[in-house]
Amino acid sequence: MPDQATQQMHIEAPLERIWSVLTDFEAYPTWARDLKEATVVQHDDQGRALLVRFRAAAMGRSTTYTLAYDWDDAPRRLPWKLVNGDIQKVLDGAYEFAERDGGTDVTYHLRVDLAIPLPGFVKRRAEARIISTALRELREHVTGTV
Repeated sequence: MPDQATQQMHIEAPLERIWSVLTDFEAYPTWARDLKEATVVQHDDQGRALLVRFRAAAMGRSTTYTLAYDWDDAPRRLPWKLVNGDIQKVLDGAYEFAERDGGTDVTYHLRVDLAIPLPGFVKRRAEARIISTALRELREHVTGTV
């Protein structure tokens, strides 16, 4: 059964700026340290990414996976689902956005299940690291702060 985790962070930037960064998938490796490569493999008729293949560092090795993005709730929500992955059975999630106090509350949801068995505490620690790193690196990139 997939584990699910959620974390929220307030980022002192307008939603438009955050949305622009998060939808520029091929630029992810320039600011998301664990991502080594991101390639849009399919666009919709509006030029938005539908399928994106990622190569990332994970648990001391490299992993490759492809995510399908859904644009129905744009720009308030950016969800994805795993299409295929070499060690993942489930890697589904979403960014959700709420503008507040001149900035944006960003909530990150993640569901993960791996093809390789790991103790629950190891999976939960990895999920927490993924989410915390994703939000922190997003904030640093968007605001130019560390």
